[in-house]
Amino acid sequence: MMTSGFRHLIFFILIIGLAYASYAYMIKPANAHLDQERTAMEQKRAKLDELDRVTAAAEDLTEQLRKVEEAIAVFESKLPPSSEIHTVLENVTLIAQRQGLTPKTIRTMKPVENRGYIEQPISMELHGDFQAYYAFLLELEKLDRITKIRELKLKKKPQAEGQTEATFVMSIFFQKSAA
Repeated sequence: MMTSGFRHLIFFILIIGLAYASYAYMIKPANAHLDQERTAMEQKRAKLDELDRVTAAAEDLTEQLRKVEEAIAVFESKLPPSSEIHTVLENVTLIAQRQGLTPKTIRTMKPVENRGYIEQPISMELHGDFQAYYAFLLELEKLDRITKIRELKLKKKPQAEGQTEATFVMSIFFQKSAA
C-alpha cells in the first residue's frame, strides 16, 4: 500500500504535469495569438494614421484646387468671347479720343491661338501730348478686359512742343470659341 508521502509526491508530480501541459497547450498558444492580434492591430492603427494624413492632404489639395478654379473663373471673366473684338476695339479707340489722342492707324495682326484663349495683337499709331498718353494707359489698365501693351515707341513731333507720336502693339485676349 501506498504511504501518505508517496501519494503526496504523485499528486505533486501530477499537479506539476498538469500545470506544464496547461502552459504548453493553452497559455503559450493563447499568448502567441494575442501577440499576433496586437501586431495586426498596430499595423491597422498605423494604416489609419496614414489614412488620416492622406485625407488631410487631400482636403488641402481640394482647397487649393477650389482656389485655382476661382482664379481661372476670374481670369476667364476678363476674357470676352472672340465675337466681341470690335466692341473692345471701339472701347480702346473711345478711350484714346476721350484723352485727346488722335488715332492715325489701327490694324489687326494675325491672332495667336493658345490653350484656352486667343491673343489678338493690334498695331496702333496715336498722336497727342504725353500727358494724354499717360492718361490713356491708366484708363486701359482699369478696363475689365486683359490687355497688354508691347513694342511701345514714342517720338517727339519736331513742329509742335509737347506733341508726340506713339506706335505700339496692343494685345487683347479672348476666349477660344467652342468648336
